[in-house]
Amino acid sequence: MNVLLCSINTLKRLYDISAVEVGQHLYWQIGGFQVHAQVLITSWVVIAILLVSAIIAVRNPQSIPTDGQNFFEYVLEFIRDVSKTQIGEEYGPWVPFIGTMFLFIFVSNWSGALLPWKIIQLPHGELAAPTNDINTTVALALLTSVAYFYAGLSKKGLGYFGKYIQPTPILLPINILEDFTKPLSLSFRLFGNILADELVVVVLVSLVPLVVPIPVMFLGLFTSGIQALIFATLAAAYIGESMEGHH
Repeated sequence: MNVLLCSINTLKRLYDISAVEVGQHLYWQIGGFQVHAQVLITSWVVIAILLVSAIIAVRNPQSIPTDGQNFFEYVLEFIRDVSKTQIGEEYGPWVPFIGTMFLFIFVSNWSGALLPWKIIQLPHGELAAPTNDINTTVALALLTSVAYFYAGLSKKGLGYFGKYIQPTPILLPINILEDFTKPLSLSFRLFGNILADELVVVVLVSLVPLVVPIPVMFLGLFTSGIQALIFATLAAAYIGESMEGHH
């Protein structure tokens, strides 16, 4: 009987940890603005992880790379390949931007899946991956949109806006609408997939033993990485498209 009660209490604690609080946030007032504190906290943790990794990567580079240096060089080469494939020969200046997007989203998604955020109790809301908040995904999408316009304007000047009346001025409203839907699509694609993955795990934990949800969590790690790659690839493709001047 004692073993049964202990097992029930253990499962209850695991269920409480896996619960998702929807619509609840811990707010901070910063300069007259109300911000989601839990998103800032987890974003700072992700940024700290990336900064520490960067410091380790450049601390003592060797002409003959070690295992750790090989890993970081592989990641850089991967990001360069994505940028070059989508942007073309002028990809060089955009590697830092595409790399930042990819790494921030990747580490954010994995931190939400691997780090036990829910053990830390907050007065309101809960800690989770930064990309689990629609404001974060919108901000990333808007940054991509700004980069998209900057790339086109820096390459062609005001002549960049001529694309809106090509191949015929009749398509002007549709071409303008297309540019507005790009960041919207990026934002909701990323936010929707991350939130759906969390909800699937929570529902499975509540319905079946933990033996089934655990493989789904590992699958979530894979899909989280894919989402980071999709976002970075689309961002690079939009930048390359704006520099080429055709759809």
